[in-house]
Amino acid sequence: MSTLPVYRWRLAPDGYATRRQLRARGLRPGGQEVAAQLERPRRRRPPLVAYLYRLDLAKPVRPMTAAKWAALVRANAARRRCPECGRDAGYVIPAALGMCVPCAFPSPATP
Repeated sequence: MSTLPVYRWRLAPDGYATRRQLRARGLRPGGQEVAAQLERPRRRRPPLVAYLYRLDLAKPVRPMTAAKWAALVRANAARRRCPECGRDAGYVIPAALGMCVPCAFPSPATP
């Protein structure tokens, strides 16, 4: 078992990137193992760790297909539909409520 090289925060050599940095360049790790890690020290707590991947082994991000776009549209529409009244709420239903705001907090009936 090999140990990973550990670099201090902002001192990693060129040729390495985090997942977010890869995504910003239109890349993905592509199945490669973690090549190194960054550690950012903190007082009285364990250090923050970021895993680094090699840029030369990264692959381009797979493009979205028409089927994936359609599935994403359906999933987002389902998150907006209230299970109580069945209406499109016009916003994503809060998970804490589980229903749209008018159903969760009905207005008192006026006599």
